[in-house]
Amino acid sequence: MIIPCIDLMGGKVVQLVQGRNKALEGGTADEMLARFAAFPVIQVIDLDAAIGGGGNDELVEYLAARASTRVGGGVRTPERAEKLLAQGARKVIVGTSAFQSGGVNHDLLSAIAAAAGRERILIALDSKDGRIVVKGWREATQLTAESVIRDLEPYCGGFLCTYVDKEGMMQGTDLDWFRRLRAATAHEITAAGGITTYEDVRELRKMNIHAALGMAIYTGRLDLEILASMNTPVCDNR
Repeated sequence: MIIPCIDLMGGKVVQLVQGRNKALEGGTADEMLARFAAFPVIQVIDLDAAIGGGGNDELVEYLAARASTRVGGGVRTPERAEKLLAQGARKVIVGTSAFQSGGVNHDLLSAIAAAAGRERILIALDSKDGRIVVKGWREATQLTAESVIRDLEPYCGGFLCTYVDKEGMMQGTDLDWFRRLRAATAHEITAAGGITTYEDVRELRKMNIHAALGMAIYTGRLDLEILASMNTPVCDNR
């Protein structure tokens, strides 16, 4: 499945390079919804909430009420996950709070999964320089995605795996990294970060991995009509 991304910062739709430098702004929420109407699922990330610098709650709620969304950014409590689902989110993405000093935050993940239902939880595995990064990709841990992915399986229905090294750079992604992750888990995987060509999308499909697309569609590098025609869903390995 191909999933367009809407990233929110300062009340606007944006695209960043490696989560730091703003490269462009998109249209209004309604314009984005219309633009992505042909796709069954949209990914919405509140970047301000992810870095702990406020939030875009009204925009998130507006989008979640009008499209089938998976929503992330600042999901650090069971109550937050439940609220997003109540607002209409199809799934909730848990990132920074999934980890604590030295490893997986089992207690919090268990509580979030119990409150929201594990099948409606995606855990974000964002990797830069080979290590999981958190807090809007601004802090690195000592963990690798490959080393923790199986420990995380009991708390979620799938993973959002972002190759931050190439995020927003339009230089392609690391398909070998995604192959290693695919070999490590039977859970659903969604790939993000540097996916630039139709061939990238096709190779991920061969691995039974969804593709979350941002910069490549905002810049017109990939055509939405062509992508929609490619968008037959892959099947979960479970």
